[in-house]
Formats: sequence, C-alpha cells, structure tokens
Amino acid sequence: MDKDFEILYKKAKELAHKKRLNRYIKYGHVGAALMTEAGNIYTGVAIDCACQIGFCAEHSAISEMLKNNETRIVKIVAANSSVPVPPCGRCREMIRMVNEENMETEVMVGETEIVKIKDLLPCAWTLDSFIE
Repeated sequence: MDKDFEILYKKAKELAHKKRLNRYIKYGHVGAALMTEAGNIYTGVAIDCACQIGFCAEHSAISEMLKNNETRIVKIVAANSSVPVPPCGRCREMIRMVNEENMETEVMVGETEIVKIKDLLPCAWTLDSFIE
C-alpha cells in the first residue's frame, strides 16, 4: 500500500467510532478520507437517522471538498474501525458526478486491494438515459 493510502486509511479508521447523538441519530460507524488532485485531504463520517435520511461518510467528505472548491478526487478510503469498506452505489455515482475525471479515482476496497471507480461503476448512470 502506498503512503497516501496509509494516511487516508488511518484517518478513516480514526473517525470510525459509532456514537449516538440522541434517540434518532447514530453517527461515525464509518469514516472516510479522500485526497484531491491538489493534495488536500478531506474527511467525513456516516450519519444514520431513524427515518433513513442520513448519508454516507464519502458524501460527508465530498461535501467538505466541494466547500473548498475542489472536485477532483485522486484517492478515497472509507472504513469502519477495522477494515476498508467499498463505497455503495450511491457514493460511486456521487464520486463520478462531481467530476467526470473521477472515473480514474483510486478506491481502497480491501486492505491490499485498490481499484478505480470505473471498475466499480461499469454502467454509470447518465443524463442521456434520463431525458429520452
């Protein structure tokens, strides 16, 4: 594993500690860390709500990135407190949609396995299929 992924994985695992905010919300069971083309690192945690309106750790990290006017994700890791967690389909689409070049984003899907978003998302959703 390269040094950047070691750093991102460590940050994601450090964030991954389930906490209960109140009777409606739990958060932090998954942490995420991403590195942008500019070399900046952004992090986030998953939020789970009783009525299913929460969001994934990757979305949280992407939000932080966008807040800082960046869109190109070079590497991303999501993890619980012990292992990497591959991004769900919604996260894969979000990663791709914020910048078309993110199809080349490297994703840690196992402790020794790195793949690209394009390999995880071979049939990406398009506007063409939406506006026929």
